[in-house]
Amino acid sequence: MTIAKKISSSMTQSSMIRKMFEEGILLKKKYGADKVYDFSLGNPNVEQPDKFKIELVKLAKEIIPLKHGYTPNAGYPETRKAIADKIGKTTGLKISANHIVMSCGAGGALNVIFKALLDPGDEVIVLNPFFVEYPFYIENYGGVVRYARTKEDFSLDIDAIARAINRKTKAIIINSPNNPTGKVYSKKNIADLAKLLREKGRAYKRAIYLISDEPYAEIVFDGVVVPSVLKAYANSIVAYSYSKTLSLPGERIGYIAVNPKINESDNLINALILCTRILGFVHAPALMQRIVARLQNVTIDVKIYQKKRDMLCAGLAKAGYKFEKPQGAFYLFVKSPIPDDVKFVKRLLKRNILAVPGSGFGGPGYFRIAYCVDDATIINSMQGFAEAINECR
Repeated sequence: MTIAKKISSSMTQSSMIRKMFEEGILLKKKYGADKVYDFSLGNPNVEQPDKFKIELVKLAKEIIPLKHGYTPNAGYPETRKAIADKIGKTTGLKISANHIVMSCGAGGALNVIFKALLDPGDEVIVLNPFFVEYPFYIENYGGVVRYARTKEDFSLDIDAIARAINRKTKAIIINSPNNPTGKVYSKKNIADLAKLLREKGRAYKRAIYLISDEPYAEIVFDGVVVPSVLKAYANSIVAYSYSKTLSLPGERIGYIAVNPKINESDNLINALILCTRILGFVHAPALMQRIVARLQNVTIDVKIYQKKRDMLCAGLAKAGYKFEKPQGAFYLFVKSPIPDDVKFVKRLLKRNILAVPGSGFGGPGYFRIAYCVDDATIINSMQGFAEAINECR
């Protein structure tokens, strides 16, 4: 066999999201883009803020020595300081630029974190349903995935997490607002989790790290607030991305924030910097680092996504679908009308509707809709959604 056995195995389990996205390309060629309702890929479609465009043009014209040259592996000091200052203001933590490492998006951040933390056989708790790439990221570095379910409303099930923790547990990863459910874990949920991790850490005489994947942290609705894990738990690490906040997924820019109270924080920061280099990221994109330093309090217009959510939820509820209304991000995790979510998604596909089976997220019996699409896509898909559920009755 030419390719590694591990990669061959991973390819057979590879993302259903991409498969549906590619199916959509074929359907659009056959029927026309306006006749295909593609909810498969979470590709932000809200325009970047005007401030971003102004600063990008301004920066392009500025004469800066080595503007496009290598940066320090951890990132530009001024960018790291700007991020640390914002985190300090919002959490009350005394966090400095030295606790920030710039990354190639949240995916790059998580790979660097797992590379720095995991020895072969270390376990990482992943909560069902989960972002599809988490198991791959963990297994990249010899880690073992230990799954724990969430509750019916997708909130944290502290008892289930407690049962999953053992002497081999090195970390737990959470994602709030969540992909695929849109759930935001409450302040009490996070406090209860922090209490559990402290208790288990003392019992097993080892730090259990809380890794919080937060690319959607500022895309929240109805006045919901995302609680700070940095404020709640000392051994916490945040992976952040500007992909959604500024609609810049293709620019691959984000950061890692290490809690200043974390076990051996200086040593961990140095490990993260080394791993950034040896994994081949080298450093985060130079131009984007300079841009985000200037845009710490700027976001896309979140109300646009809230309007799409409300439109979609109203239409699906009228058709008879069951779901938990998302509190953030731009995903809706819908209960399949039949137990076989893959089979139901195929029924939607016959009506040129592309959704992703919940099985791919560790949530069988559901399907995910990414509603970062044109309003017309939502409106025009409703007849097909109604037909598909009526076929099941």
